[in-house]
Amino acid sequence: MTMSTDDVIALIPAWNEQARLGPVVEAARRHLPVLVVDDGSEDATALVARNAGATVLSHRKNRGKGVALMTGFDWALDNGYRAVLTLDADGQHDPDDIPNFLSADASGSWDLIIGQRDFDQMPFPRRYTNPFGSWLLFKALGERILDNQSGFRLHNRDLLEMLDLTTTGFELEVEVIIQAVCHGMKVGWVKIRTIYDVDKVSYFHPLKDSARFLCMVWKAWRERRSCSL
Repeated sequence: MTMSTDDVIALIPAWNEQARLGPVVEAARRHLPVLVVDDGSEDATALVARNAGATVLSHRKNRGKGVALMTGFDWALDNGYRAVLTLDADGQHDPDDIPNFLSADASGSWDLIIGQRDFDQMPFPRRYTNPFGSWLLFKALGERILDNQSGFRLHNRDLLEMLDLTTTGFELEVEVIIQAVCHGMKVGWVKIRTIYDVDKVSYFHPLKDSARFLCMVWKAWRERRSCSL
């Protein structure tokens, strides 16, 4: 089955990523049109994105990755796109993996397609915490979750129109999985390159964001039971 990619757009949320964003946009544009949501950056992120050929939406202040994603989703739906592929601005995702998602999407079998990383290639402690988190989510949802925190994904329009998201940070990506599973949406997986830059500043806060993740696991457990009633 072959599908046109004219109605698929790549969405990149970005905050203070002027140093890394340009090559990511340029590489992604070889496969799809690109929308960048500048989440209140204090540097030239928006200008870099425009110069690289992206459409740019800007928040006046930093509101969190989750809000940036929702802004992009709403724009894509309003502009008639059938699917939205998300990837990170910092180079952690290889845009040349985009055809893997498009090939999986062409089957028409999936509502949400998530990039699966090789945990063995992750630095300590993520090589242990990420699979453990995926196992916890599996236990809560009753569905195998191979990589719960990968932000490299393709979302179809039916899924995006169904979502009723309440979180604003990194945990929003977990919330998307929970709602997709609880509403009977089909989740598929494609293998992607695992890229880590040891010199990159991480915006992930181990204690705060881990606590938020555990709250999402508890929410998944409750929602699964409410869905089965």
